[in-house]
Amino acid sequence: MIATLSRFAADTAPAPAMGGAAGPLPAGVRAILRLEGAAAFAAAIAFYAHAGYSWPLFALLILAPDLAMLPYLIGPRAGAFAYNLVHTYALALPFGVAAFALGSPLATAIGLIWIAHIGMDRMLGYGLKYTSGFGDTHLSLFGKK
Repeated sequence: MIATLSRFAADTAPAPAMGGAAGPLPAGVRAILRLEGAAAFAAAIAFYAHAGYSWPLFALLILAPDLAMLPYLIGPRAGAFAYNLVHTYALALPFGVAAFALGSPLATAIGLIWIAHIGMDRMLGYGLKYTSGFGDTHLSLFGKK
């Protein structure tokens, strides 16, 4: 799998610097994106609590999506690809909806934890990664002034 990620990431063009050609993301837009993350985080937790799922499971898995940082050991392209793939609602939401529709409480709980993780990251200002560096995200530059 790592070889596949590495090959795919090497075939993709590098992303523009943070903010693209237009420059850094305006503070108002960044605040709205962080608010959106907070809303997703709160909604996922509310659904999780309402369903009565296991809080020890939540505590165990809330940071599990960050294991997608491991491909950074291969390089920034593979790392950004894997991290972004796992940190997008485009996979987490359909997974959660399918799990719910299929009547799988464990998979539904995992889907809600996954959505909560993404929302928490966005709320805290952690965005999708550019290939220029781990701290270069669509929301901000971490570790740089």
